[in-house]
Amino acid sequence: MQERLSRAAQQQRPCAAGADSPANVQVVDFFSGAGGASAGLRQAGLGIAVGIDRDPAAAATFRANFPEARFLEGDIREVRAADLDAPLARRHGRALLFVVCAPCQPFSKQNREKKRADDRAELLDELPRFLRRFEPDCVFLENVPDSESAGGPVARFRELLAADGYRVAAAVVNALDYGVPQWRCRYVLAASRAGELRLPNPTHGRRAGNAPFSTVWEWIGDLPSLAAGGASAAVPNHRAAALSPLNLQRIASTPEGGDRRDWPAELVPACHRGHAGHTDVYGRLRRDRPASTLTTRCISLSNGRFGHPTQNRALSVREAACLQTFPRDFVFAGSLASMASQVGNAVPVLLARRFGEAIARHLAGAAPPPPPLELEKKPERAGPGPRAA
Repeated sequence: MQERLSRAAQQQRPCAAGADSPANVQVVDFFSGAGGASAGLRQAGLGIAVGIDRDPAAAATFRANFPEARFLEGDIREVRAADLDAPLARRHGRALLFVVCAPCQPFSKQNREKKRADDRAELLDELPRFLRRFEPDCVFLENVPDSESAGGPVARFRELLAADGYRVAAAVVNALDYGVPQWRCRYVLAASRAGELRLPNPTHGRRAGNAPFSTVWEWIGDLPSLAAGGASAAVPNHRAAALSPLNLQRIASTPEGGDRRDWPAELVPACHRGHAGHTDVYGRLRRDRPASTLTTRCISLSNGRFGHPTQNRALSVREAACLQTFPRDFVFAGSLASMASQVGNAVPVLLARRFGEAIARHLAGAAPPPPPLELEKKPERAGPGPRAA
């Protein structure tokens, strides 16, 4: 197990950035949030030039972790394309990559079914003016699988790229296939003006030559123990939310990989009595499997399968960040809820790194494109599965 823990840590080491390295690719990270995509692209050796986001806490996090970059804090609708002139003035012929990870909540099925309009879905329509001014060599987009609905902003954006001469490749992938210890399906798009840019094939899984799928314990098993509501003085952001006495009883009655179906009847909330669905709620993760999809409430016991595998609490912010493959020295700013939101909204760092490496190789012309993307059957999710009749 210690060998696999070390292997997970090694995956976070950045590439060296020399004169002939992928650092000759400069990145503008639109809707950057805390900087998950930028962290992965920097590990791939790309240079982070600009981050843009309107969330003050995410802005503070990005600035702290990317001091080399210029950060524009504000609504994209109020950012002028000319505001990027100065930070991009010293490109000196280096290639340019636009990263576009617009807020995913408006595109999720749950939110699309709400009657309330959500104007965040239209933020992607702001990108054409930046594309026209700077003509980036490549574009990378990540969002939820439901985002490319016909006539929607993502579909319009893809059509715009194709009309402007980009070769576009897109697919729904699982971050699990790229070394992330989490079941996280995402729509990804990579576009290039320099010819065909094939999406990278999985690095993890059962296919011959691939590493095994990563597990929860490989990434968090060496962190110090905490009580609910506790914090570590030694590990940044290793802080867990407090639990009520009732929820402490519930987590204590939940075995590893278990959920509310393991509780005595008096602990089951009234809203869940006689209800067979939503079994991830109040669930514990398993050490030997990947995590369930982390959300913006990934440190809340009552909002998903976010219970620590062995300790009577939910995940800490640092543990959730580890499961999103953030480096241990990546520090988050803001309240506990804000930090959890930043982590849950982020592009997994290793996923961004794998795509960044593919984009850098493509732009450098260093290797022929890989064979077409092939996906495979995934392992079981974190839970124990349905109960026997």
